[in-house]
Amino acid sequence: MTKKSPVTKTPDATRVVLFDADGRARKASVHALRIQLADGRSLTLDLSQANDGVVALLAEHTDTRQQAGLLVRPDDADTLSVAVTATPIVTTTGTPATPPEVELDVQFGDGARARKGVPARKLIEKWVKSALYADAELTVRFVDEEEGRALNRTYRGKDYATNVLTFAYAESADDPVTGDIVLCCPVVETEARQQKKPLEAHYAHLIVHGVLHAQGYEHEDDEEAEEMEAIETETLQALGFSDPYLPVRE
Repeated sequence: MTKKSPVTKTPDATRVVLFDADGRARKASVHALRIQLADGRSLTLDLSQANDGVVALLAEHTDTRQQAGLLVRPDDADTLSVAVTATPIVTTTGTPATPPEVELDVQFGDGARARKGVPARKLIEKWVKSALYADAELTVRFVDEEEGRALNRTYRGKDYATNVLTFAYAESADDPVTGDIVLCCPVVETEARQQKKPLEAHYAHLIVHGVLHAQGYEHEDDEEAEEMEAIETETLQALGFSDPYLPVRE
């Protein structure tokens, strides 16, 4: 159904040393470091250009019009070059600040369009673009339990309806991003109630999840799952939603 991630990763990642309150150090290879403030604003230390001696400090807000960047480069003779940008080159998750183009087809199976809480096309497109790294051609389809179960049984050999299915068609990193994302409305609604989260937030999470799958992301092992969940969390928070992996509220 899905392929390995075609997203290019930096071969020689910059090392960051993190210190806790007791002064204990922990090293990590990172692309960016995000500091999330309680009011929704954040500061991101972008290290994607560190091999060229550039460190970018990006100020982000849930209002995308309130963004600024500070580029810092150590130079010769103990000097420091500083440049201010109106908007960051990339968002926190590494997606382009100007969203990629998407050819989006939104479809509805029997009875799905009339279900309460199904998101409007404008929201769907916004959520899709938030998780894209490249131009894409995607279909997002909302279905009932019968169609969802039939698709899951036919293509995955599992005789039950699941929340989201992604069919990714790119065979290699050079292929354009194309795919079908199928959401089973009754399952999504049940999960949102059980997890005590807004239905809109759950739809947003599953669409972001499906878009990442369409680009080759997987969660078959712990490392893949950790990477994918981190991107989903960053993306959802940038959209104004809570961490989708927080424990269910009592």
